[in-house]
Amino acid sequence: MSFFLLDFPVLLFKRVPLHAVLEALSYFVGFRFFVYLRGKQGDNIAQSNRLWILIGATFGALLGSRILGLLEAGPQLFTVQKPLEVWLLALFSSKTIVGGLLGGLFGVEGIKKIIGEKSSSGDLFTYPLILAMMIGRFGCFSMGVFEPTYGVETTFFTGMDLGDGLRRHPVALYEVLYLGLFWIVMYNFERVYPLASGARFKIFMLDYLCFRFLLDFIKPVELWPWGLSAIQTAALLGWLYYWRYLIQPKRLLLS
Repeated sequence: MSFFLLDFPVLLFKRVPLHAVLEALSYFVGFRFFVYLRGKQGDNIAQSNRLWILIGATFGALLGSRILGLLEAGPQLFTVQKPLEVWLLALFSSKTIVGGLLGGLFGVEGIKKIIGEKSSSGDLFTYPLILAMMIGRFGCFSMGVFEPTYGVETTFFTGMDLGDGLRRHPVALYEVLYLGLFWIVMYNFERVYPLASGARFKIFMLDYLCFRFLLDFIKPVELWPWGLSAIQTAALLGWLYYWRYLIQPKRLLLS
């Protein structure tokens, strides 16, 4: 089925998924934008320590993304006994950006404790990360219903046929729109209200986790016994990690 001139999944040269191309492009463009911003704005963290932080972020994101992606299968994940190779295949074929963000966060904090780095390190990552996520979400959209990044059926005017003949919420496009609006609002907010070191990344995490918590209500997700999906549960845990800034948001502003 198609949306306008698109057939899902979108393939280049009838064999290469556009998603794979855009995913690779998102990593490349995001990293190059990070390097550009670091050169333009400077960095209060030594180059050797920044390298370790990047390593911690990469491995933490990889692990967190895979684990949370696996948990999206819901309680039935543990109800059927599976061979080890099935578990490993499921682990390496599942991923989610929320798990990547939280895993990367804890990977960075763990590395910083090991190397003794006390400066906030997330601000330089924020806009490159948003840019990479926007490119990646276009890739998710290009897969239609052939990847679990689509929404439930809807009669809302934004509903699209993503490849199964049903009008669904194009949640990947919703996320692109959200990320673009967040970038614009955040950029203008910073020009009026100077932020404390590290506050930009904290605000992004709090805001994005809120967005993803709400987004799962219009996605066909598996619920755990407490009535929430794995991503919604992870979002709540992320808020709990940042509880100081939820209670005292003025801590995010430069004194």
